[in-house]
Amino acid sequence: MQNFWNKMKLVWTDVSLRKKILFVFGSLAAFRLLAAIPIPGIDTVQLARFLDNNQFFGILNIFSGGGLSNLSIIMLGVGPYITGSIIMQLLTIMVPSLKKLYHEEGEAGRKKFTQYSRLLTVPLAFIQGFSLLAILQSQNILVNLTAFEKVTNLIIVVAGSILLMWLGELMSEFGIGNGVSMIIFAGIVSKIPSEIGQLIFSFDVSQIPLFLLFVVAGAIVIAGVVIVTEAERPIPVTYAKQVRGNKMFGGGSTYLPLRVNQAGVIPIIFALSILLFPQMIGTVLANSSNAILSKISHVLISFSQTSILYGVLYFVLVFLFTYFYTAVTFDPEALSTNLQKNGAFIPGIRPGASTSAYISKVLSRITLLGALFLGFIAVLPLIVRALTNISAIALGGTALLIVVSVLLDLIKKVDAQISMREY
Repeated sequence: MQNFWNKMKLVWTDVSLRKKILFVFGSLAAFRLLAAIPIPGIDTVQLARFLDNNQFFGILNIFSGGGLSNLSIIMLGVGPYITGSIIMQLLTIMVPSLKKLYHEEGEAGRKKFTQYSRLLTVPLAFIQGFSLLAILQSQNILVNLTAFEKVTNLIIVVAGSILLMWLGELMSEFGIGNGVSMIIFAGIVSKIPSEIGQLIFSFDVSQIPLFLLFVVAGAIVIAGVVIVTEAERPIPVTYAKQVRGNKMFGGGSTYLPLRVNQAGVIPIIFALSILLFPQMIGTVLANSSNAILSKISHVLISFSQTSILYGVLYFVLVFLFTYFYTAVTFDPEALSTNLQKNGAFIPGIRPGASTSAYISKVLSRITLLGALFLGFIAVLPLIVRALTNISAIALGGTALLIVVSVLLDLIKKVDAQISMREY
């Protein structure tokens, strides 16, 4: 505890670090202010009724940073930017020039790759904004809008998403931590007071044991998230000695840390993108006068988050996407080549193809644990609802994973800044 307060004192006395933290707080305050400004033409009564039991919009609301709950001007949140980044990551598999740009051309290549993601965000924001506004209009939430007002709303929500992307990148550059992650984090945390208020309002003495059980389960899940997020598999690496003139260089030993959860929360986002598609179609068709389309709509909506099949598919997709995304972002061949160029080798393993095969083997084994953990976190709210008949937040496990991961990353960044100050 004493060490914690010493660090807090160092954070506040360091002018540069204090400015970065205050900049992040100011940016998050601006974000929450924007999230409170609604778009024109909303039927608030119909909106409240629609959001009460709609798990689909509950999920989208988390990734919008909380801006969707009142249809704010930033209702799309950073979703289009995240989607654009994911698509660009996937394209590195199919387009060799993009793979070279991302993995081999250093910081300049990464900046150009990020610029492509920004440009892709604009058309994606138009597509997502148009789809979302069409769904809301079909549910009579946006009423009596002229064609001009519809176009205006679309431009407003697209501009809000791009503004939020810019704000997130400013936080990454002039603040501390990842700006986009901080925005999602702030959106999740901002819901805590209202959730506590609802619990107090509906409090029943007979539910005290159940609440205590939830607290204990939450503590266990948080501990599990911290352990898995921080877990690494160290691979020993030795640097060969080199003789230059009359002097000898190198010869040291270190290790290569392979993270158990290389993919983070991305596999859950991938899986949700697929599983939410049927519900999106069902929501659009819900008001159809055609009997067949109405029946299809009912089947699609009832499938979502109410059946065992949904939970099984959710778990399997998260599991598979964990392996897939790890394969996209982590290149054992490039790592093996870099080790060989720097005169490094893994003891007992031949440089080159053998090193690449060994790293791939170790990575696939530890990814198994990460994939199982992410799958469990994803379906945890469904399990809780099945056992207790209490409707948990649709993305409770993932929201917890995001919050803990962002906090851990922020603590690491602050520790790194303090260490630089001491040096």
